[in-house]
Amino acid sequence: QVQLVESGGGSVQAGGSLRLSCKASGYTSGIARMAWFRQAPGKEREGVASLFTSGFDGGGSTYYADSVKDRFIISVENAKNTLYLRLVSLKPEDAAIYYCAARTYGDTSYPLGPNEYNFWGQGTQVTVSS
Repeated sequence: QVQLVESGGGSVQAGGSLRLSCKASGYTSGIARMAWFRQAPGKEREGVASLFTSGFDGGGSTYYADSVKDRFIISVENAKNTLYLRLVSLKPEDAAIYYCAARTYGDTSYPLGPNEYNFWGQGTQVTVSS
């Protein structure tokens, strides 16, 4: 089992920035890939960014949704079993609940697909005002 706890959400004005954190515990050595997703009211859950974590023993390939490329940065701090998402130049359309997810059964060729992850955090709210 893997437990994921997100933090760092909040309310910012357009153009502002935030850093989300996702602390993993439990079977962390088995986590192959982690990702951030978001879901706005009335919309489907959307993959935002993904990183191959290799059990928090080094980083690997990253993927970003086109809508956040060059504005969001995904990273990992292996010693703390923590995944981050740096959000800059935020837009009102970035407002959503942001979820952290982990996959423990190897890598995937569809790293931004929600069905590819078997553990999820509870989410953290990001609000962006214009």
